[in-house]
Amino acid sequence: MTEIPTQPSPWIIGVGNPMRGDDGVGAAVAAQLRADNIEAFDFDGDGAELMEMWAHQGQVILIDAAVSGAPLGTVHRFDANSDVLPRNFFRHSSHQFGVAEAVEMARVLDRLPRNLIIYAIEGHNFNLGAPLSKDVELAVLDTVDRIKADIAP
Repeated sequence: MTEIPTQPSPWIIGVGNPMRGDDGVGAAVAAQLRADNIEAFDFDGDGAELMEMWAHQGQVILIDAAVSGAPLGTVHRFDANSDVLPRNFFRHSSHQFGVAEAVEMARVLDRLPRNLIIYAIEGHNFNLGAPLSKDVELAVLDTVDRIKADIAP
């Protein structure tokens, strides 16, 4: 794996696979941020790689799809430095070692970024080739606004 340089805060990562319906919400938020001239990255690897990505970053914001039973498009926000992530939120990852596992493993190893915010957007349709659900599309813009507020000086 190539070494990732330290990025001036914030390091924004959209997690998920855009070819799997609502699982692509992280990539959709990252794309919208880039369209607004805010640097953001797409990521569809496993949690071990994710831990490596944020290893030397001060502030990290992750965006991923969630399934908790809340209404479609609900935006959940977690401060991973003080909140334990509910594992069942991220159960539609294509990897066994996903966001929740990466965060909790990093917590145990004392490798969490100094500031780690996670946005989990409630999805429903994770079928291969499906588009984002309409309510999830609407949540993309809401999440972008929330992230802009998080990173405002």
